[in-house]
Amino acid sequence: MADRKKTTTNRRIPPARTIEERENQMINLAIDRAYEQLRDGTASSQVITHYLKLGSTQQKLEKELLLKQIEHLNAKIDAIHSSELKGELYEEAIKAMRKYTGTLDDDE
Repeated sequence: MADRKKTTTNRRIPPARTIEERENQMINLAIDRAYEQLRDGTASSQVITHYLKLGSTQQKLEKELLLKQIEHLNAKIDAIHSSELKGELYEEAIKAMRKYTGTLDDDE
């Protein structure tokens, strides 16, 4: 009986419904292939270097920095939305006070 390697191409993958799904399928296939090459000892220097960089301390710090920057930007967005909401509430309160004192008509 002939030895057959189990490769990722033997798996049946359902067709992708979107471009993003297709890209993710292709990325997963490429990662599986790189894994096979690393296990077999046939990986190119580019593949080895790529995965070495992913595991480096600098790469991990850069990833952490990006995550912190995203958090910071989200906090800024929340603060902007909050200040807009406060401004609207102040305007409504001022209108209510004017209406109560009689300086604002009901039509305004």
